[in-house]
Amino acid sequence: MQRILSTQLTAHVHETVTIAGWIHRRRLLKSVAFLIVRDVEGLSQVLVTEPATREQLERLTEESVVEVVATVTPNEQAPGGVELTAPKIRVLSTVDVPLPFEMHRPALNASLPTQLDHGALALRHPARRQALRIAAAATAGYRAALSEQRFVEIYTPKIVASATESGANVFRLDYFGRPGYLAQSPQFYKQLMVGVFERVFEVGPVFRAEPSDTARHLAQYTSLDAELGFIDDHRDVMAVLTRTLSVMMATVTASTGFVTPKVPEEIPAVHFSEALRIGGAPEDEPDLAPAHERALGEWALREHGSDFVYVTGYPMRKRPFYTHPDPARPGYSNGFDLLFRGMEIVTGGQRLHRYGDYVDALTRVGEPLEAYEGYLDGFRYGMPPHGGWAIGLERFVARLIEAANVREVTAFPRDLHRINP
Repeated sequence: MQRILSTQLTAHVHETVTIAGWIHRRRLLKSVAFLIVRDVEGLSQVLVTEPATREQLERLTEESVVEVVATVTPNEQAPGGVELTAPKIRVLSTVDVPLPFEMHRPALNASLPTQLDHGALALRHPARRQALRIAAAATAGYRAALSEQRFVEIYTPKIVASATESGANVFRLDYFGRPGYLAQSPQFYKQLMVGVFERVFEVGPVFRAEPSDTARHLAQYTSLDAELGFIDDHRDVMAVLTRTLSVMMATVTASTGFVTPKVPEEIPAVHFSEALRIGGAPEDEPDLAPAHERALGEWALREHGSDFVYVTGYPMRKRPFYTHPDPARPGYSNGFDLLFRGMEIVTGGQRLHRYGDYVDALTRVGEPLEAYEGYLDGFRYGMPPHGGWAIGLERFVARLIEAANVREVTAFPRDLHRINP
């Protein structure tokens, strides 16, 4: 018989079926025993009364993998209203070592470092697995939203010849006897691809060799990037991003049942100078600290009923050299961050698009033009006004499910201290 999943049992009442999965829990009572089998969709309850089968069950351990052939029988108290009776159990693999934590509890009773040390096991827990499902659904929504807005998905190199952004910390590697680096952004490539498809996006890993040991930073994370041409300024980029976020949230809810916050049709926006005042920061502060972001998140919820708020016009000195300045206030940029529940999850803005502007910008920051030759070449041949963004997927999911640490929603995180498993 073909294996079915736990969620399909109700369609086979009084039939003999085959299920398979991991032993989630055993309950050995005096007169009967219960075997709870976990598969990718949920739990199945197996009623064991036959002495030989009970003896077999007593020898098995949690997380062993079994196949069960049994009859689907109604039982209102069982998961899904049915249980499996008269089972025959076949062992597919056994666990003969102690588990580092109990898997049948509603929450894992282990510290986060312990969970990460045993990631292959911890990720099986429904709570940890749900976070990864949400990430997958958010990514599917991202792709769907951009595809319907005429974007083309691209795939850019992750080994590059120089740092993507001047002054950024990069991971160096030996590339056939000459230096190479892990890309900390697809920024240069996605801009050049605007000259090919006009609207492009990418879902891929990025690498940041920054010694940040916080609950919101990773050395490797998944970046949801996009770039679009023929814009007037950064506000066009923000409009497309807002639409994209709305589809992402709807897809998460439809795919996982997780209730997501409403994305306003027009997310409230404040200029950086105003954001400093709202956040209680000094007027000459060049950036927003986490405390300022939290204050802005509280303000947006209180004043606008929004979990989201755009902060626009960051100072040019805090933005990369390719950022387009605000024509009316050259000291500020046509750039933005999107805060979600008081934390920055998106950085974006309008880019420079004329070759001469790039020469001036790089010269101003003391960067040699030769190091950017392949990048600058695209602007010699005509590029439209364009802009884009980058979303940190893990940080987005962490804020969405209100996890305290971004590592809780990352399958196998890489950070300042962790390169295994």
